[in-house]
Parts: sequence; structure tokens; C-alpha cells
Amino acid sequence: MQHWVTCTQLEQAGKSVQLTELEPNLTAIRAPRVGIEQSGLLVQTAHGNLLFDIPGLITQEAIAKIQALGGISAIVASHPHMYGVQSQYSAAFDDAPSYVAQADSRWLQRTDAPVQYWSDSFEVLPGISLHQIGGHFPGSTLALWQNGANGHGALLAGDAVFPVADGNVTFLRSYPNQIPLSARVVRRMALQLSTLSFERLYNNFATCVPERAGEIVQFSARRYAGWADGDHDDLT
Repeated sequence: MQHWVTCTQLEQAGKSVQLTELEPNLTAIRAPRVGIEQSGLLVQTAHGNLLFDIPGLITQEAIAKIQALGGISAIVASHPHMYGVQSQYSAAFDDAPSYVAQADSRWLQRTDAPVQYWSDSFEVLPGISLHQIGGHFPGSTLALWQNGANGHGALLAGDAVFPVADGNVTFLRSYPNQIPLSARVVRRMALQLSTLSFERLYNNFATCVPERAGEIVQFSARRYAGWADGDHDDLT
């Protein structure tokens, strides 16, 4: 059963925030047994740090640990399911701006933090660009970190592009309800993704496609669209 709680109540119940290094200058921030247990991804750069997606809890201990890594200069939620406590993270780090996709602005319930709406791709920090890919939500957002994966590029994909068991990825409108996207939409997403260069991909649970991620995304999109179009109905 779902019910509303405060961060204070969660902390009093013994919940905590864990930080785990995924690769140099990339740290997962996760609150086990809170909400859907999503992982925020903290990207450290010489120009400030980006928190991409927001864990479901903030504590003083977490704030201190993040400060030790350089703090937070900008906050981005990949889609509305990740908005959560972004206002509290902003307030804890000198009112760091929260960038919200204009296409999803109607889902934003709290505007007490500095919010900047955006539509066109741009560099949120030098070396990290934001792109709206759509699909899961109209404004579903990706962050392309050029220096990730040892300089070969890492894509922070939220729920828009999701690693699956066979090492490939998938695309869905709703993950809990297993509602698919159309073949046309997936091909549109794949075309946009083909313009980005990345070796590695992370979703919002810190699950990773460690290498050849750009190639794997294109293969997976073709596979998905083929099945959605009925190309393989003879196998069903």
C-alpha cells in the first residue's frame, strides 16, 4: 500500500541514504526500502556536480557525504516519477537550480525551489548535455556525460531506455503495468539516440550497459519495432 510520509519520518524509522561509486566521478545515491528505491546519479566535474534523478530520501548524513564530493550545482529529474524530494536537495545545496522539462511541467507539484523549464537540448554543465527523448513521458530526459566511460561517453537514461536481462535494452510507456510504446515512437527515439555518442548507459536504478551501449540501443530498437510491427508473428 502506498501512503505519504516525510523524510523526517523515514529517517526516524531507520531509513538511510547509501552512496556507491559506479566509476570515477560517478556515484549512485540510493535509499533502500524507500519508494521504488531509485538511484540518483551524482556526476562530478571540474565545473560543479550534477545530480541526475533524485533518491527518495535526504538526510543530514547524506548531505555531508555529498558535500565531501563537491556538493550539487544542478539537479535534473529524468521524468516526473523522479521529482520527489528535489526541492529539499536544492535547498540543502545553496538553492541549486532544478531543470524540469517543459513538456512535463504540469506534473510538478512543488515550485518552492529554483526551477528552470527547458525544451531544447543544452549543456547543463560543461561536458554534460540534456536531451528530451520522450516515450516514457513526453519530456523524458537523458544526460550525456562526455567524460564518462573513460572519455568514451556515458548516457544517463532514466526510465527512457532500460537495460534488460539479456544485456540489451527496452522502451516502455509504463513499467509497472507493462504498457508498450508503438514501433513508430521507438524508431523516433532510436533516430535521436543515433545522434549521440556513448559507450556506456545507466538507468535510474544504476543498472548499466557497460560497453557498446550505443550499438546495443540501436539493435534493441530494431528488435522491439520488428516485434511490435508483427514481423515475427510466425514465431508466436
